[in-house]
Amino acid sequence: MLYTYAGPDPAEHAVLLRIAALRGLLRHDVATDTRRWTGLLARVTRARALRASNSIEGIHVSREDALATVDTEDTASADRPTRLAVQGFQSAMTYILQRCRTPELQFTDEFVLGIHYMITQSDLRANPGNWRPGWVGVRNTQTGGLVHEGVDRELLVPLIGELVATMNERSGEPMIRAALAHLNLAILHPFSDGNGRTARCLQTAVLARDGLAAPIFSSIEEYIGFNQARYYAVLGEVGGGRWAPTSSTQPWIRFCLLGHYREAQDLLRRVRQFDRLYQELQVLVGRAGIHERATLALLEAATGNRVRNASYRASAEISNTLATRDLKLLVDAGLLAAEGDKRGREYVAGPEVRRLAAATRVPRATDDPFNPGGVQTPLFA
Repeated sequence: MLYTYAGPDPAEHAVLLRIAALRGLLRHDVATDTRRWTGLLARVTRARALRASNSIEGIHVSREDALATVDTEDTASADRPTRLAVQGFQSAMTYILQRCRTPELQFTDEFVLGIHYMITQSDLRANPGNWRPGWVGVRNTQTGGLVHEGVDRELLVPLIGELVATMNERSGEPMIRAALAHLNLAILHPFSDGNGRTARCLQTAVLARDGLAAPIFSSIEEYIGFNQARYYAVLGEVGGGRWAPTSSTQPWIRFCLLGHYREAQDLLRRVRQFDRLYQELQVLVGRAGIHERATLALLEAATGNRVRNASYRASAEISNTLATRDLKLLVDAGLLAAEGDKRGREYVAGPEVRRLAAATRVPRATDDPFNPGGVQTPLFA
């Protein structure tokens, strides 16, 4: 028996409708014109999710290194263990998004093991691609007390079979089915290490197969990463520290639905902010007599990222020679400032670009759809 949910109840159904409405606006805003910045938006969104999800496990990378990982480029500042860990997670996410483009895909236990292998392959202590050999427990790093223990080993493989079967179902709300896949794997704790990252990947996999995790629509990994305390609190409330599938899963379902709502809100905000800022930056580029494509480099810098030749090439889809020339022209015009030596050179926004970024910033939403009369602080950094 797995953790299940009978819902959605009327309040959750209303939130699902609001999420659908937000996603409809997103599709319209992105598809209105052929906008060159949508590729950059998708890459930045994936990099933010990559960075946030790994931070939950104590694996921290800079914004630039996260974007470099998404671009399959070498990271500049991450040490080797960190670099291998984030590259493994990115490989797993890329594999999921590619495989789940086939609607007929059937999930299997080998699919789950393969995801785990990709995530943990750089750490043999995690037994990459294998179920844990015996009992496993999670302890509080400060007190040493037992926080959670995985299901008994003899029950693990049959329960994984049930989990895979539910992931293959087509009925019901995909966001709820995806949330339950995440919850069940996290509480089963089937691996020696890497359980949280694998669980979050499975949630994305269920969404992706149902067409809800296109590159422009992030999963809720970023939301979880910026709300780690609440994430662990809800898992603890529902899981109770051990396998107890009769417990109510509503707190977890609502946590995930709020995550989808906030992700959709924030993506819509970013789309509109990118659009306004891109138009203003185009004027600066045109005034400087530089090719319009260079606006993408300014947009990346204006969003707070340090631009690299490789990241600009990925956005503009141009050669190294053209990228080098464009970046030099932007520096000469005072729109970017160069930092570092030739090999590790990065570019940051100049004063005029920073001013425009501040002037076109769109405020984050703070409403709570489960408490319409209340207001919460933004849940993203």
